Amino acid sequence: MTNKTKGILCITLSALSFALMAVFIKLSGDLPSVQKSLFRNVMGVIVVGSLIYKNKIDLREVKHFKLLTLRSVLGTVGVITNFYAVDHLYLADANIISRLSTFFLLIFSFLFLNEKVSVKQIIAIVIAFIGAAFVIRPQFSAEIVPYIIALTGALCAGGAYTVLRALGKKEHPLVVVFYFSSFSTLVLLPLVLTNFVTMTTSQIFALILAGVFATIGQFGVTFAYKFAPASEISIYNFTGVIFSAILGFILFNQSSDYMSYIGYITIFSASFYMFKQKKA
Repeated sequence: MTNKTKGILCITLSALSFALMAVFIKLSGDLPSVQKSLFRNVMGVIVVGSLIYKNKIDLREVKHFKLLTLRSVLGTVGVITNFYAVDHLYLADANIISRLSTFFLLIFSFLFLNEKVSVKQIIAIVIAFIGAAFVIRPQFSAEIVPYIIALTGALCAGGAYTVLRALGKKEHPLVVVFYFSSFSTLVLLPLVLTNFVTMTTSQIFALILAGVFATIGQFGVTFAYKFAPASEISIYNFTGVIFSAILGFILFNQSSDYMSYIGYITIFSASFYMFKQKKA
């Protein structure tokens, strides 16, 4: 098996894992998004913390606290808004809107990191947001609120990825994830305790599984880009939209309308266009 094949398998596994995370977030029922987010991050603290201990990484050597904190703030807001979107939208809609983070990353990298953006990339960004308009279908009603929150989540994720790019190799990847998970846990814990909603055994089990699949998804991405460059395998991350659509239909009887499908195809086309440009 070539490294590229390994990378494709890992990123596909990651996409499936994140789709399953969304399923269990939805199955956990009517709980505050903040409470669900806390469970997801506690799992991260436990798993990544144990890896840091096993690899004997000295946390006292951490230096870039401002960048790590900014990444953690954006990541925390991104997780909360994403979970809210999963609870209130079709899984496929929430998944495809989250993919806009890639295009926000391009915009923020141009604005804050002075990275060049080509005319072809600008075209791809415009096409992607036209596709988003088909999915969101802007209208002056309460129905648009979950879509706006989902879009906010994609924006925050794009911002978090921009900070990660600024961090580069300045900090160990495990330290970055552990800092984010710990920060989120400490910030969310007081909010959850003051507005705690009692959970059933099945809800707790669902949230634990959501945390497990989120962790698998994170490691899947990490190993995928270790085996192969993003320019060769990133497009396979869109299998998550397919997984979400299938799982949403089977488990929640969700079926997107033709406008959403036009949006899915448009956003995928913009991403595929950028993918081909990177390979050229």
